[in-house]
Amino acid sequence: MEYILIFISAIFVNNIVLSQFLGICPFLGVSKKVDTALGMSAAVAFVMTLATIVTYLVQVYVLNPNGLQYLQTLAFILVIASLVQMVEIILKKVSPALYQALGIFLPLITTNCAVLGVAILVIQKEYSLIESVVYAFSTALGFALALVIFSGIREQLELVKIPKGMQGMAIVMVTAGLLSLAFMGFSGVDGGLRALFGLN
Repeated sequence: MEYILIFISAIFVNNIVLSQFLGICPFLGVSKKVDTALGMSAAVAFVMTLATIVTYLVQVYVLNPNGLQYLQTLAFILVIASLVQMVEIILKKVSPALYQALGIFLPLITTNCAVLGVAILVIQKEYSLIESVVYAFSTALGFALALVIFSGIREQLELVKIPKGMQGMAIVMVTAGLLSLAFMGFSGVDGGLRALFGLN
């Protein structure tokens, strides 16, 4: 039941983009078309889950035993950057079609603060490895949901007449704010579910 609560909470209640405001750069930059949003979402889901596993193991088996917790952020950044490069090289050799499909999205993930944020959050929340993987994958799905919905809205905005003062980034920011407000409607859902199932 705990995993289901982590899953629901990460996607809807504590959405990484719309509630915690991490990963805003790709959210605003790669959301003009639904196709590109789906590509970015797939790449983020893959890298975020993999990076969380590796950074968790680095924290538990390297940093904590040696008293090097103060190097957490630096170590995690290096691990994520190395991981993205390694995944890029492997995909290029093993599956050129998938590599072409992901295209520019893989290098962009290196600078996506949502990946680093999730890696740090699982340590702060003191999750186990399985809980960390569930949280990372769920967070990636939440990122994908927000990005795809936002992309769909932006595609629809191209078809309507917008007042001159609201064109461009202004309407994008207003739309993002309204979407964030819509997701605030989910706040309290995880608390309600915990109470319903008698979990602390």
